Amino acid sequence: RISVQRACRVVLLARSIWYYESHRREDRPLRQRIKEIAEVRVRYGLWRIYVLLRREGFTDNPKRVRRIYREEGLNLRSKRPRRNKAAAHRLEACPTTSLTSVGQWILCRTTCSTARNFAV
Repeated sequence: RISVQRACRVVLLARSIWYYESHRREDRPLRQRIKEIAEVRVRYGLWRIYVLLRREGFTDNPKRVRRIYREEGLNLRSKRPRRNKAAAHRLEACPTTSLTSVGQWILCRTTCSTARNFAV
């Protein structure tokens, strides 16, 4: 039989690690409340839910709330992409047959664009 002190010294382990006991709290009440809020408030994301939990008296770390939020698969759906407004302001393509048709190009450019935009 060997002592704990000698065994820890042999494997280069601190005795405090040998005697350590985890004191992790159970996630069930927090997990249940996060799911309830997410069902009622569909558009609420992680931070809004975290703020509501703080107001209700939960003192959990944001990292813990984030972990549970992801494990439950409660990520918000990504928003639909919006129309590109810059595309509406682009000029129409004006066909030019040769480099000598500059007069036609100027006429086409002024008719295709707004009155303020002249190409000279």
